[in-house]
Amino acid sequence: MGRETKEERLSRMTEYERPIWESGHTVGGVDEAGRGPLAGPVVAACVVMPDHDFLPDINDSKKVSEKKREELYPLILERAISYGVGIATVQEIEELNIKNAARLAMKRAIEQANPERIFVDAERNLDVEMPQEAIIHGDAVSYSIAAASIIAKVTRDRMMLELDKQYPQYGFAKHKGYGTAEHYAALREFGATKEHRKLFIRSAFEDK
Repeated sequence: MGRETKEERLSRMTEYERPIWESGHTVGGVDEAGRGPLAGPVVAACVVMPDHDFLPDINDSKKVSEKKREELYPLILERAISYGVGIATVQEIEELNIKNAARLAMKRAIEQANPERIFVDAERNLDVEMPQEAIIHGDAVSYSIAAASIIAKVTRDRMMLELDKQYPQYGFAKHKGYGTAEHYAALREFGATKEHRKLFIRSAFEDK
């Protein structure tokens, strides 16, 4: 088989949405960024895309270059029927645990976008009123979730760039808070900031 074209990918990635659109309803894709990092917030997005005027470059944010994500970000927001961005802080992550904090961020994003239905990447039984469907690997198979994954990723990356200005010694601009060797070395040298997740950084100091 040859490589999938953009048109083929778009057709495949709108299969979940098409029955909803044909029934005359809106559907919001929901995804988050930042579950795994040692520092920074977790950010969720809910994006309600129209059933026309498609963006064929939309794909799972992990499969899209940083440059392309930045290009797609304003185009998605411009074409979206509605969207929302929810943030759960490091303090909320510490209090609730990362799974529940991510779910809280999703709830906040969904309430802003207010679609009639939602598709969620993997998570089930979110505390929202509209019908919802959890789709495993949703960012790779649903156009709406993929759009949300890009909005969440770009939003969080920009927040980490701002944190890099406050804490330049940690390299946040480069690794976005993830646990790279450089990040662990900086933690050992400088200690943790208030933007670090205490439970996540224990391993940085285990061999000391």
